[in-house]
Amino acid sequence: MNNFTQPDGDPIQSGKNPLVTDARQEDSLDVQQWQRYIEQEIGFVLPDVQLQWLINAIDRTALAHGLTANSLWHQLPNNTMLRQQLLDKVLIHESRFFRHMPSIEFVTKYARQHQLTASDRSSDNGSSELFRIWSVGCASGQETWSLAMSLAAEPLTNYVILGTDVSQQAILQARLGQYDKRQQLLIPARCQQFVQPLRDKSEAHQSNFYGLSAVKRATTSTHADWQIAPILQQRVSFALHNIIEKKPPTSHLQHVIICQNMLLYFRKFDQRDILARLSEQCTLGGYIILAPGEALFWRPSNMRRIAHPQVNVWQKIHA
Repeated sequence: MNNFTQPDGDPIQSGKNPLVTDARQEDSLDVQQWQRYIEQEIGFVLPDVQLQWLINAIDRTALAHGLTANSLWHQLPNNTMLRQQLLDKVLIHESRFFRHMPSIEFVTKYARQHQLTASDRSSDNGSSELFRIWSVGCASGQETWSLAMSLAAEPLTNYVILGTDVSQQAILQARLGQYDKRQQLLIPARCQQFVQPLRDKSEAHQSNFYGLSAVKRATTSTHADWQIAPILQQRVSFALHNIIEKKPPTSHLQHVIICQNMLLYFRKFDQRDILARLSEQCTLGGYIILAPGEALFWRPSNMRRIAHPQVNVWQKIHA
């Protein structure tokens, strides 16, 4: 549920910074080489319109460590910190709360049905199966928290949601669960109960800087006005995960896997591999939800596309 786009405002123009310009002239930056590196690492095929953004990310990462682009290139294979920082700068995710309401409504309805049938099963055998959702490419958490809000507003309680992304910076922000007023305006009235104002932004920022963990120090934003209510945090978790890796982020099969507006940045053969792995992680009878118009070429033998006017949804029909 995220777009691979630059944030609001103009990107840093390297030509305006003489240090950046000098570094690039010295290195004779091979942008195509860096394009291939990004695709090799995370599968993303950067369109030509994103090349300036890639160049800016390279320059900023190099300058932050006193390196030229050429020396950064040679250090990347053996320096996971530099690699992650570069990816975080390249992968600027734009997301928002309740971005595609029909998909969220579909998941909520399915979760409601599951809880009703699960309560009948639990009365028979004394156990109740958790309803599991995996939000793939969750960016800074808006989709994941939107799903949690919608389910909790029913109210449903027997669920857990996992959000994953390849950007460490985005995952840290998602875990913190703090956002600005503009994001709050997108949340429906029935879900506003899960929004809590920050008590004192300046005090919170100072305490994070001097006393709390490095995670919060790294992600605390003075622009945040509110935070996710603690009642939701116990049901939601986030993990760093590269979707092109064969190893899944969890051993649990999922009732819903939602992966929207991400596949279009992969080559078609990579999309097929990713979708095949997602179907393996989907429980029998569960659903994979893609963005409208996404991966319409997919014809898996173990999934069937559900006829729905607004949601691109596939159900697992056999293992």
